[in-house]
Amino acid sequence: MSSERHRRRVVVTGLGAVTPLGIGAVPLHDRWTEGVVGISDGAGFCRDFEAVDHLSVKEARRLDRFSQFALVAAGEAIGQAWGEEAPYDPFRLGCVIATGIGGQATVETNIRIMDTRGSKAVSPLGIPGYMPNAAAAAVTMKHGLRGQSYGVVSACASGAHAVGAALRMIQYGDADAVVCGGAEAALTDFGFASFHAMQALSPTGVSRPFDLRRDGFVMGEGAGVLVLEDAESAAVRGATILAEVAGYASTTDAHHITAPEPSGAPAARAVELAIRDAGAQPDDVDYINAHGTSTQLNDAAETRAIKAALGDAAMSVPVSSTKSSIGHLLGAAGAVEAIATVRTLQTGVIAPTLGLDEPDPELDLDFVPGEARALGTNGHPPLALSNSFAFGGHNVVLALRGAPGKP
Repeated sequence: MSSERHRRRVVVTGLGAVTPLGIGAVPLHDRWTEGVVGISDGAGFCRDFEAVDHLSVKEARRLDRFSQFALVAAGEAIGQAWGEEAPYDPFRLGCVIATGIGGQATVETNIRIMDTRGSKAVSPLGIPGYMPNAAAAAVTMKHGLRGQSYGVVSACASGAHAVGAALRMIQYGDADAVVCGGAEAALTDFGFASFHAMQALSPTGVSRPFDLRRDGFVMGEGAGVLVLEDAESAAVRGATILAEVAGYASTTDAHHITAPEPSGAPAARAVELAIRDAGAQPDDVDYINAHGTSTQLNDAAETRAIKAALGDAAMSVPVSSTKSSIGHLLGAAGAVEAIATVRTLQTGVIAPTLGLDEPDPELDLDFVPGEARALGTNGHPPLALSNSFAFGGHNVVLALRGAPGKP
């Protein structure tokens, strides 16, 4: 890391979300803090979302559900960051919107059309609706973002990778601000059937990370989008700073297509590097938003990774999982959970790991069971980590620091 890049601080000035807990970044954290579970009928559906309530008829018709989610979340984040008129040259505004799967509903719809009416009846919008970069394209066109833009695809680490890519884009001076995040809408026939065939989903339909009874993850859908800006530029224009993206790191298990590396060593390395990138030490970490999928293997490997990376400090750091409230949003998870982490830093309230009633004696960290609690700090802006680990062995850790004077 060059000293010049390391000096360039990057801050969060906008948040937007569509999740099973409702429309908006504030309901995401507030309802989770209150113990609300957005999972019903074995999945985290965004039941409050109707595309035509937020988008034009043309947008709703042309876009797959995952792109619709992204467009609504981006609108909220950009509205909070700067409103109708961007404060920067459009060619200095980037966009990185990730997904794990893309427009799956569009593919399934067109396959049914082919089966019943033939290939000539397939929509010309089939590929544009399905392609993983469709959400990024929709956001750039809606908001006139003409800098670098692309989609990121790394399974359940995609959303966090997007935030990391945006951070580096600004640090290297390629953009003044970047709209970044992830979106997913995989609650389809194929999505359910495929994960069921893998025996990855919870047969009870309950997400209970780190609990002795955990029996698989619960799928969810939605989007999370953040606006990142160069800190100096944001300060000059008088922007409200929500948090700082202080560090980012990524490693790879190189072990198995779906199972995490059991020792957690590659994930631990990502945690260590993210803390180092933030210019911090393990003792400085005040909270960890865990990947916490509610699967036997992931929760055990993540616990080992946290303990290996933080050493003795691990036993005193509160850890909780957003997935206990909304399920696993796949390619959107990393971005949504980063937003929940920023809200934790803003409010000074740590939301609990819901459903954790029978602790696994082999997983002995402080997983904040039962009720929310205050975020403890040592008189400095609090530092939190947001972990994302994925099929394919992708590990991403974001280090987020509270704004001065917050909470």
